[in-house]
Amino acid sequence: LIKMTIGWHFDNTYSKLSNTFKENIKPTPVHDPELVILNEELASTLNLDFSKTDKKKLAEIFSGNSIPEETNTIAQAYAGHQFGHFTMLGDGRAVLLGEHLVNNDNRFDIQFKGSGRTSFSRGGDGRAALGPMLREYIISEAIHSLNIPTTRSLAVVKTGEKVVRENLLQGAILTRVASSHLRVGTFQYIAATQNIENLNTLVDYTINRHYPEIKKSNSKASDLLNLVMEKQCQLVVNWMRVGFIHGVMNTDNMAISGETIDYGPCAFMDHYDPKTVFSSIDKFGRYAFSNQPPITKWNLARFAECLIPLIDKNEDTAIKLATDLIDNFQNIYEDKWLNMMRDKLGLFGEDKNDKKLINDLFNWMEKNKADYTNTFCNLMDINSDEIYKNNDFINWKNEWKKRSELNNSTKEKQSKLMKSNNPIVIPRNHKVEEALAEADKGSLDKMKKLLAILKNPYDNQNNIEEYQTPAPSSNEKYQTFCGT
Repeated sequence: LIKMTIGWHFDNTYSKLSNTFKENIKPTPVHDPELVILNEELASTLNLDFSKTDKKKLAEIFSGNSIPEETNTIAQAYAGHQFGHFTMLGDGRAVLLGEHLVNNDNRFDIQFKGSGRTSFSRGGDGRAALGPMLREYIISEAIHSLNIPTTRSLAVVKTGEKVVRENLLQGAILTRVASSHLRVGTFQYIAATQNIENLNTLVDYTINRHYPEIKKSNSKASDLLNLVMEKQCQLVVNWMRVGFIHGVMNTDNMAISGETIDYGPCAFMDHYDPKTVFSSIDKFGRYAFSNQPPITKWNLARFAECLIPLIDKNEDTAIKLATDLIDNFQNIYEDKWLNMMRDKLGLFGEDKNDKKLINDLFNWMEKNKADYTNTFCNLMDINSDEIYKNNDFINWKNEWKKRSELNNSTKEKQSKLMKSNNPIVIPRNHKVEEALAEADKGSLDKMKKLLAILKNPYDNQNNIEEYQTPAPSSNEKYQTFCGT
């Protein structure tokens, strides 16, 4: 009956793989579920209609107390390098309901996060707290609106139960939507079992699902590595474009689809500092803003290691091929990064001094603690803070204008290019915290207002000054936490 009114269309290919890949498990029912938020816009792109379903029933569905028919609930197995250390992991607090089909060919994983213990929980309670789940909802939707590939959030439900962290917190479950949950860590897990048949199965499954264009290739494994590298390069260039810091770039948080996944201690940079780290557990800055590209390369090297047996029968040949591919990361990344920065500055074509022009700007921003987002807004005549009346900045601007005159293009085109690459508003950390604090007390007004503004990050909206201003400076360093 639910299916008829809502429109679920489950087809579960991953659950048909052998038990090495997963554990069959149901979400643990919760005491008193209550719907906090439902993403209507995402629901309609998934061809789902919740309008005829009352809130109580929705809470039952999104808490796992009442599971749609045709689902086949599993916890996925994967491993991961967490801060460089290898661990066998798996979904310790997540359950995949299945794959929902849209128009018969677009396939989306529907996953609960915080839905109870699995055999991968390693002593954890399998639960999640309201704050981190709402944070993931806000930031993943913001990243989506910034035109960056990402998993998305369909709903958050309070469980009516407390979870024990440093103190007692309200329990919650997030429903996450992804083009899949295949990770570099999935390959690491299967590679660690040293079963070549399973590894072949996983490669074929991944290619069918995400890269069907190489199905008939004679060098599937190296083609897959190449395509994933290209996607990840593009993804990180996009993060760098908007000043996003992921915070936990472990190999189990790198999706093979090229989507941003896992919004734990993530945050956006205010004043420009390449060493910015927000995560409370990142003591050495492994996942700092400027480290994101090298870490991406490091993670891809771990992915390459998994594929060695399939790249070539001769191990030495395979290692050489994989190494050459990974070594090319730098070139691909630098090209993409340079072009992205040209777009941010509205520069067409190439000039030999472009790199210097860009680096001079970054040096000025770092030295003067200029806000990353607002500096580019200033170049679009949107922000006129005092800091931009600085002589060095004015001199730099004159150099930039000279370079802009080399554009084979109109001022309108330059302006249009800049407007589509430079957000005017981002999820400012202090605004996110304000919204979460209110939500914890039971009011969603601030969160809904924030979400509405973040929906159109490239538009110059009215009355959004408070959302454009960095946090007031304080001696306390802003920190975010994993939530596990």
